[in-house]
Amino acid sequence: MIRFGPSGNSEAFYQEGYKETAQAPKWLSEQGLNAFEYAFTLGQFLTDKTAAKIAEEGKKYDIEFSVHAPFYINFANPSDTAYENNFKFLLNSVAGLKKLGGRHCVLHIGSQMKMTREEAMANIKRTFTEFIREFERTENSIYLCPETMGKYTQIGSVDEIFEICTWGDCVLPTLDFGHINSVMQGALKTKEDFISILQKGIDKIGYEKMKGCHIHFSKIMYGAKGEIKHLTFDDTVYGPEPKPFLEAIKELKLEPVIISESAGTQSKDAAIMRDIYMNL
Repeated sequence: MIRFGPSGNSEAFYQEGYKETAQAPKWLSEQGLNAFEYAFTLGQFLTDKTAAKIAEEGKKYDIEFSVHAPFYINFANPSDTAYENNFKFLLNSVAGLKKLGGRHCVLHIGSQMKMTREEAMANIKRTFTEFIREFERTENSIYLCPETMGKYTQIGSVDEIFEICTWGDCVLPTLDFGHINSVMQGALKTKEDFISILQKGIDKIGYEKMKGCHIHFSKIMYGAKGEIKHLTFDDTVYGPEPKPFLEAIKELKLEPVIISESAGTQSKDAAIMRDIYMNL
């Protein structure tokens, strides 16, 4: 089943007097939404008590949780300390995800630093495949979801992410179409533009992986170096537009979790995407 929801709580949630994420599942359900991405981007500090309360409410209102692992994970970093920390930070995020009853752990796979692109990818392959081997020995229901990135110095082009997703059964892509549009300098405009990317994934990693992939969607301001900042659907200058994207999803019969990362209006814009999809 395709799902729509926000990354974090939107401004409207707090403006209506709500204060805790445990209140979000009911509120989201009333908006007709059924997904929520919880940010561990600065670290996983979710207590067992809070997680249990959120998970209970999520189950009651059919909200599927995903999490975003810390930004400072970098599998391209060749140092032994970084290697150990990457394992620790990602496993800690997965532990938080399991507390919430979710399945998708989004992560930024790494940055180029002072290396060549090829050197960075070689380091990522060495360290991340080691993580995958250890991970798959004990986990069979959690997906690691490396994300396409919005700046040229970050590892995470469409081709790189699809390649990484061939390294293990537990690895699914997080396709951030705002990021992709930023590095493509606004080239995502038509249904066919989106189909070309999604079909590339189907050809590379198979239909089943693409059917259940994780997606971020928002309009993003970009410049010569790529992503600058997230916007809302009210913006008329930068893209991408949601309708051709959703037409592509429907035509290919995909059923991803689609998370809005709009700046403050993420729940509203997730509902807009749901409405567009339901009326196609």
